[in-house]
Amino acid sequence: MLLLRQAWFRERCKDHQPDDEIRAIVAETLAEQHRVQLESIDAFVLKAVASVLTSFGIEHDDRKELRADLQHVRRWRKSVEQAQSYTFKAVITVIATGLMGAVLLGVRVVLGK
Repeated sequence: MLLLRQAWFRERCKDHQPDDEIRAIVAETLAEQHRVQLESIDAFVLKAVASVLTSFGIEHDDRKELRADLQHVRRWRKSVEQAQSYTFKAVITVIATGLMGAVLLGVRVVLGK
């Protein structure tokens, strides 16, 4: 019975658009719907970010100053990290030199020179 219905439906639908055209129309409709959703999401996110920044006292016109401030903070952080690295290397060098000196002094005392 099901096969008869399917055959009847196919025969009845011969005059209508082929499957490829229907699929293309559905795909285009879904793509358009996706674009509209992305645009609305982008608008919502932009409004939310602007609202948060405004609540922190950062106005739309302050973007250049905010960028400069963040760049300054980044440079400061990198310089602090570099200073820590140099400090660590200096401490290791001082400890190694002290140990080498102690070993050398111990060898001199043992050899009696």
